[in-house]
Amino acid sequence: MRSPSPKHLTHGREGKWDPAGVLLDESVARGRVDPRGLFDNDRPIELEIGTGKGTFLLARAGGRPDLNFIGIEWARAYCIYSADRFRRAGLTNVRMLRADAGAFVKDCLPDRSIFRLHVYFPDPWPKRKHHRRRLIQPAFVEQVRRILQLGGQLLVVTDHLGYFHHIRRVLWGAAGFVRTPIPKLAGQDNELVGTNFERKYITQGRPFHAMALMRYV
Repeated sequence: MRSPSPKHLTHGREGKWDPAGVLLDESVARGRVDPRGLFDNDRPIELEIGTGKGTFLLARAGGRPDLNFIGIEWARAYCIYSADRFRRAGLTNVRMLRADAGAFVKDCLPDRSIFRLHVYFPDPWPKRKHHRRRLIQPAFVEQVRRILQLGGQLLVVTDHLGYFHHIRRVLWGAAGFVRTPIPKLAGQDNELVGTNFERKYITQGRPFHAMALMRYV
């Protein structure tokens, strides 16, 4: 397995944060890419869509050095901030990329290349006229099935009940998947996955809704 190509990684400081060695060049999202080539080993790869400030991946990658992780975040400031956090933590098994997540999954990732996909607290787009912008749609789930390895999982958590009803309708009808219990990925007893949004919403007393699917064919 080849080491990450220098052209794939950014170098030096971007403002007050230094994402060097973690933040991928945005050109990675302009065509097909073998995600294994972004690391120097053949470990299974987990992908998080909507990394935000990187709290989940910071803990997850730190606790699972046997896995590799890619974080996708559209907000440039959060993307660079997260990359800087991972660099300062000395995590060599994480890469960050600023990209449109739906397009990256559809156009860039090869078949059976991802072990687990994390989608936590995605934008619910609550207005009816904006529902088409929601990430979880039948066409997206078809692409998720394509990129997941056999036995790979899609994990989704939301605090928005309306969006959860939509997610449940889409996922229950998805071919090639079987529902499974969602694993507890957070270290704190009262947390499920340990994202910033989850911790914020816990203090507000909001309930969470979670689903997990496993690809079986």
